[in-house]
Amino acid sequence: MTSSFAPHFGGVEEHVAQVARELQARGNIVEVWTVDRGLRPTDRFVGAEGVPIPVRYLKTPLPARTPAAVVRFALRGPVAWASWLRAARRLRPQILHVHCFGPNGVYAERLARTTGVPLIVTSHGETLGDDNGVYGRSALLRSSLRRALALASSATAPSNVVLDDLRRNYGLEGGEAIPNGVDLTVSATKRPGQGRPYLFAVGRWGAQKGFDLLIRAFTAANVPELDLVIGGDGPLRADLERQIALADLGSRVRMPGRLSPQEVASWMVGAAAVVVPSRQESFGIVALEAWRAGAPLIMTSRGGASEFVRDQEDGLLVDPMDHAALRAALERVAADAALRDRLGRNGRARVTEFTWSRVVDAYEHLYVTAMGE
Repeated sequence: MTSSFAPHFGGVEEHVAQVARELQARGNIVEVWTVDRGLRPTDRFVGAEGVPIPVRYLKTPLPARTPAAVVRFALRGPVAWASWLRAARRLRPQILHVHCFGPNGVYAERLARTTGVPLIVTSHGETLGDDNGVYGRSALLRSSLRRALALASSATAPSNVVLDDLRRNYGLEGGEAIPNGVDLTVSATKRPGQGRPYLFAVGRWGAQKGFDLLIRAFTAANVPELDLVIGGDGPLRADLERQIALADLGSRVRMPGRLSPQEVASWMVGAAAVVVPSRQESFGIVALEAWRAGAPLIMTSRGGASEFVRDQEDGLLVDPMDHAALRAALERVAADAALRDRLGRNGRARVTEFTWSRVVDAYEHLYVTAMGE
């Protein structure tokens, strides 16, 4: 039960898809339920050995305080809740597993109480900040999360940074850090026709990902031999394009748009470094993708990365909000071939520790424990 899924993309969407495939490959019956945000590209996606996994897009209206909002919820809320009950009657699930607690979590918590089905909650850092700041505005989300954590058989997050926030602010007792994984079978199809050497970054073009910070540091850095390539898409596309134009970097910064996993791998293989400049990152699957490609990694220190990236050994940990530090990291990795080689080599050696199979091993243990209880 995820807050977002295809056609939207990002760490949560990737995590849920990979976990669903691995669970299905082990003989489990799996469905993905996600928030209906007006786009329903598919009612299934390809699972293990080509077997489809159903996807249900469910409405999740929430009550609000204005008179008009109260009326809308009175009309839409019961209809939405009925659709959740129908989905549960069709599947008869033994486990409800919430990923990224938003409106999906509000309905999941109520469904778990109604049906008695064990609930697992996995936070992906949504409480620490997102582009819309919903947890700062919504008392309903905050109270629902507290109730869900009290009810849940277990709670997990990709890093202790996230778990600590849940303990401090939402009453979590216990919790388990289960790091993200990466698909080791994805490989570069062919190198892009890049011409000049380049730095590479990829992700959703939103404020939290910090691509504006990277462009600012790149503008100031003394790296005339390097270009910058930023893959992805998102709401800040126009803002980033405007920033690039104002810095007169149109000939050195490229934004190829949304990329397939194979295209991401191809860009990374040829990169002088992969840069993750996030203002907040609960984990950062892009770091694992860089390691898989054997690319040098410059990784944000803001969030959970310091729990798995070893500074100066398999990545450079940098606070992207420190403009001078990020600029210096770009200059350092551009000038030091031995550093690039060491970071890339050590990262490639580490990446086998982070498989989706290991993630699902940990989840299945929680499922069996919950059903036993």
